[in-house]
Amino acid sequence: MVPLEKYVIIIPTYNEKDNVGEIIEHVFGLKTFFHILIIDDGSPDGTVDIVKKKMGFYSERLFLIQREGKQGLGTAYIRGFSWALERNYEYIFEMDCDFSHNPSDTERLLETCINGCDLAIGSRYVKRLVNVINWPISRLIMSYYASAYVRFITGIPIMDTTAGFKCYKRKVLETIPLHEIAFVGYAFQIEMKFTAWKYGFKIQEVPIIFTDRSKGESKMSKGIFREAVFGVIYMKVMSFFKKYNL
Repeated sequence: MVPLEKYVIIIPTYNEKDNVGEIIEHVFGLKTFFHILIIDDGSPDGTVDIVKKKMGFYSERLFLIQREGKQGLGTAYIRGFSWALERNYEYIFEMDCDFSHNPSDTERLLETCINGCDLAIGSRYVKRLVNVINWPISRLIMSYYASAYVRFITGIPIMDTTAGFKCYKRKVLETIPLHEIAFVGYAFQIEMKFTAWKYGFKIQEVPIIFTDRSKGESKMSKGIFREAVFGVIYMKVMSFFKKYNL
């Protein structure tokens, strides 16, 4: 049985005052004794004030890293991974703050890893089902076929290649050279999965229902999408010159 303090959920934030307090309470209401690390990129809306207030009640479970300015999703997670590895967490999660990922599904991802998987992915498209609520059809089509494009270019056997809801065993993050991860947007999510796959780690998709945010503003941009499209080709080409030895 894994010690209780070995699970941490990393949640990057920018202007999430409408969601951050509620998601902290939801996670801490689960049966599993999760810790949470919030990484905030200089939110001007008071997100950090809410987190600090919650830290008064959850001083041993809730942690905060404040960064200046918007530095990108990928760099936030890399910072969080390093923080978690330094503190010897065994299971390290990525999760959005806006409830597009149901916090209760963290326990299903954790169970999948405990039962032998190295990286569990909360998947919107596993088994070719589409489990997405409240997205316009144009965005759904773009997302679904973006994953098909990634599979075609890279050969990676994952249906939801841009998914951002994941559980890693620490050995995956210890093995991947995090300082070499190049991308900061959706391509970061692709690159992490691709690299874990190239190293031969066991990856499993867990079906989830993804619900678009009802509070706050989406962080999606055309620049992030372009990074993913062209970054995949760059990533595949560069992989020919790398060695992936465990």
